[in-house]
Amino acid sequence: MNIRTFIAMATMALSAASAAGAPGADVGEALVESFVVDVKTLSARFEQRLIDPSGAILEVSSGTLTIERPGRFRWAYVEPYEQQLVADGVNIWSYDVDLAQVTVKPQADALANTPALLLGGSDAAMDEFEYDGSYEAGGLTWARLRPIDTESGFKRVELAFSNGVLARMVFHDNLEQTTLVSLYEVTVNEPVSASHFEFVAPDGVDVVGTPAAAGVESGVADDAS
Repeated sequence: MNIRTFIAMATMALSAASAAGAPGADVGEALVESFVVDVKTLSARFEQRLIDPSGAILEVSSGTLTIERPGRFRWAYVEPYEQQLVADGVNIWSYDVDLAQVTVKPQADALANTPALLLGGSDAAMDEFEYDGSYEAGGLTWARLRPIDTESGFKRVELAFSNGVLARMVFHDNLEQTTLVSLYEVTVNEPVSASHFEFVAPDGVDVVGTPAAAGVESGVADDAS
């Protein structure tokens, strides 16, 4: 799964300010639940690595991530080439600078059955995943999630927390490839400018797809109002 495939599927997760959960809950499950419920905004740098079944690194990329829940995020690749994925609460805009092309889809359709549902921060997001336990490794607490839909393109998602803050995300796809996302300089629940989630296609680029109108059911837009 290369960068363009990953960004088109709209992937990741972030930070849990605390590990509060139901009494007796598994620590990993409590971290995931806290992440989904308690994190309202998040900003971070990221490094992403695509790894083949033999463990060889196929691709390394980096950029920035900004989230405002419910339903808005900006995932921006800077290296090795520039590409942006912007969720504005109604539509998903994918802008490939090198190709001078923008692809737009209604957000609910684009995010359906993908790990990017976790970015939206709604309780319904967890209805699409089955919690599969946790373990400790490398000084991190790892939580495993499996998509309920076997046709989602992913076999497993792992989120790793350090002192309650998400430090790693790992996506295992059906092609036996692994995408590792490491987060740095994470800030949580700080004000974020609304302009981060506004997208206007630059002059001269091709626009593929038809955006949904504001107010049309998107799965998250109504919650954002």
